[in-house]
Amino acid sequence: MAKQVLSKANMIWSGLILALFLIVWVLMGAGIINSYYESTIFTICFNIILAVSLNLIVGICGQFSLGHAGFMAIGAYSAGIVTKMIPNLGGLLLGILIGFAISAIAALIVSIPTLRLRGDYLAIATLGFAEIIRICIQNMKITNGAAGLMGIPKLTTWPLLFFAVVISIVVCTNFVRSAPGRACIAINDDEIAAEAMGVNTTKYKVMAFVIGAILASLAGSLFANYFYVLNPNQFTFNKSIDILVIVVFGGMGSMSASVIAAIAIGLLNMWLQQFTDLRMIIYGAALVLMMIFRPQGILGTWELSIERFLKNRKLKKERA
Repeated sequence: MAKQVLSKANMIWSGLILALFLIVWVLMGAGIINSYYESTIFTICFNIILAVSLNLIVGICGQFSLGHAGFMAIGAYSAGIVTKMIPNLGGLLLGILIGFAISAIAALIVSIPTLRLRGDYLAIATLGFAEIIRICIQNMKITNGAAGLMGIPKLTTWPLLFFAVVISIVVCTNFVRSAPGRACIAINDDEIAAEAMGVNTTKYKVMAFVIGAILASLAGSLFANYFYVLNPNQFTFNKSIDILVIVVFGGMGSMSASVIAAIAIGLLNMWLQQFTDLRMIIYGAALVLMMIFRPQGILGTWELSIERFLKNRKLKKERA
């Protein structure tokens, strides 16, 4: 019976995802979603990938990282440089893979020594690492220095981006449900107790950090091939804070909360465009009120679950 419930839940999720994809695609093709709204939707999708990948590090593993913008920059410049030389989907795929490789190596280099740190020390270390990446990009000839890259081919399409978002969510969700994911949750709850029970805390923290870095690189690669232009100032400390705000706003430890928060904040930013003078004040006030009245975020650690809904519905029928 459990397998039937799970298969039914998977079919429902697949149907909802396919319906959402087709609705947006048809509306874009019909011109109902214009370039402005399309840009907003794509930005929300980039933020979803970044948020779920950071939530894996911060919410699941409990490691306070501020270096996500650095990994996004690696992916963005890797894809941007390659696709300027090979302006087709093959070039984009190659750029994504190069970004994956560089991000994984960089994540290993920074995570093995720094993930032995905790709290504010880890945040400062990862922030410094992200700034090192940005400064290196700003002073390299291949990245065109502070002037950045221009004329990057627009290869990021709605089907490609939507597929990347779904894959990112599936990877993070399945990792949380796996044995390494459970080890990361144990580390988050009590690292000393986890070590006492034989959990290799450094190994699992590094694993979560590398997966988060690779997904951030994926978001950067697709970002570069949608917005044409790259500049080192797009990947500053503020970008890492923006991603962290989405994770905290939704709820640390819940992937579905990160998706909902990315959508809510994206729509809020779009609506606030008409209030240019008061935009940041209203945005800041909304976040402050959220932290006062709902400090655990929109969903906290609770996940949206069709499986749970189907099981509860079945129990109610049996009781009736």
